[in-house]
Amino acid sequence: MTAIFFHDGEWLDEQPLLIGPMHHAFWMASVVFDGARAFQGLAPDLDQHCERLVVSAENMLLKPTMEAGEITELCLEAVRRLPREGEYYIRPMFYAREGFITPEAESTAFALAVYDSPMPDWHGLSVCLSSRRRPARDMAPTTAKASCLYPNGALALRDANDRGFDNAVVLDPNGNVAELLTANLWIVKDGVAKTPAINGTFLNGVTRQRVIQLLGDAGVPVEETTMTFADVMNADEVFSSGNYGKVMPITRVEDRELQPGPIATKARDLYFDYAKDHSVF
Repeated sequence: MTAIFFHDGEWLDEQPLLIGPMHHAFWMASVVFDGARAFQGLAPDLDQHCERLVVSAENMLLKPTMEAGEITELCLEAVRRLPREGEYYIRPMFYAREGFITPEAESTAFALAVYDSPMPDWHGLSVCLSSRRRPARDMAPTTAKASCLYPNGALALRDANDRGFDNAVVLDPNGNVAELLTANLWIVKDGVAKTPAINGTFLNGVTRQRVIQLLGDAGVPVEETTMTFADVMNADEVFSSGNYGKVMPITRVEDRELQPGPIATKARDLYFDYAKDHSVF
């Protein structure tokens, strides 16, 4: 694996061993992270991912040791140290070393991992209705990209995979559609692109926000709205937006087959055209 790491003021070629059994992050899950992408020498919206990392840390009672702009520059330096032609996942993190139940904010530490992770090809994904739901705002730290939120999704993803699906549509506590397990969800109906309105149970994805802006600027009607799983089943198009694959078509929802549609294709084209203005070098 091609990778580079930063911790405690040093660049490293191998991942550092950061925590032990007495560290708060190890046993109380006081870890937040964000994920950005670099590909073709480009790193679109890296600054927004780093800004969200700082907000996530504060919402998890941590005290960020770096400002968002400093993290952004560090991430850019990491990418410049790696082969230009690579496709990378950029993962800055904050975690607490000390504390009992509540983390000691002053013990917050930072780490960065940048490693090769090929961009997925444009291909159709299959999704089912998830066996689990997103937690309510008073049940979990839903305003943070916190590691402790992911085991629930991992269990649901295993269920979906066991059923032969790539991913799953997750409902919120009220039974409305929230997102996919690993990305935000979009449908298209009668020429209108629709995505679930942010209600505090899932994150307002950076790529989601960018797609809203790009489609709107291109004259495509966009609605952030409440939707049911029946709306997804009856949609003209279904697609996802997220950091890992950016924009991906969904071509099977439960037992219904679909084709990649024109608005999903347009969203992807618009995104990658936008990305060309964000050179790392």
